[in-house]
Amino acid sequence: MSDLAELIGVTKVTVSRALNTPELVSSETLERVRAAVQQTGYTPDLIAGSLASNRSRLIVALIPAIAGSVFQETVAALTAELAAAGYQLLLGQSGYDESREDALLDAIVGRRPAGIVLTGVVHSEHAKQKLKASGIPVVETWDITRAPLDMLVGFSHQKVGEAAARYLRERGARRPAIVTPGDHRAQVRAQAFVKAFDTARDIPVVSVESPANLGDGRRALRRLLDAHPDIDAVYCGADIMALGVLMEARHRGLSIPGQLKVIGYGDQNFAVDTDPPLTTIRIDGTRIGKLAASMLVEKIETGAGKQRKVDVGFTLVERETA
Repeated sequence: MSDLAELIGVTKVTVSRALNTPELVSSETLERVRAAVQQTGYTPDLIAGSLASNRSRLIVALIPAIAGSVFQETVAALTAELAAAGYQLLLGQSGYDESREDALLDAIVGRRPAGIVLTGVVHSEHAKQKLKASGIPVVETWDITRAPLDMLVGFSHQKVGEAAARYLRERGARRPAIVTPGDHRAQVRAQAFVKAFDTARDIPVVSVESPANLGDGRRALRRLLDAHPDIDAVYCGADIMALGVLMEARHRGLSIPGQLKVIGYGDQNFAVDTDPPLTTIRIDGTRIGKLAASMLVEKIETGAGKQRKVDVGFTLVERETA
């Protein structure tokens, strides 16, 4: 910054204002500073800046998976909303293992971000204690609990499972099965489905490691039909598994939904274009991201927030597979 000031012939304070609060300097000075920055390739030291101001402009979000996941809408909304407020988003991929989340939080908290966004509400005691002691604003997302760590934007996975069970039963299913990822939230949905379907018959379940893929869905239906050829419906804990189920059903010559009804979870961008279009449960990931960003920024900048907990609910999207 001193080099820039000398090059332009102004004070360091003027350069700082041009970079951080451009509305406080004249347009002529601002253009000179920007030209010098481009000429020299200068990049502000954000760590030094946050130490000097005791304020970071960095928000960290931990999500289980990035590629091809239901969390993409949330990440996109978080990025846009935070950028509009002058904050940058850094992503960490935590997987579905508490120990991985613990390791990331150990690395993150010491760097003093302005805020943290977490996926889910199930964390180790180590993580809970570290986050509470840090004093960093935290928003938990994509789940619900009566006792959030700080702030929360989510929905009930139990109610998702119950809604899927009611819908399939209303559509005439009597011998359902479940294919699901093995992570905690997916298991809550599956267990709620079993309880809500309310049948004396055991509901077969095939559970696979998270994150699940298309092939998992095909193999799961193969296993189910080999052991339970009379099943007439499948609840899938992820849309990508539902796509695999549809492919395997077609391979076996089963009509959808005549012989086999299928319902997914997530309403990912391909769901409307499957053949037939997939009945599924939609989560408004964009709204989750926008709310998480606004709640964080409000608490960071005012020390308090108007909202502590928001249940965004979900929507059962009726298409042609069930």
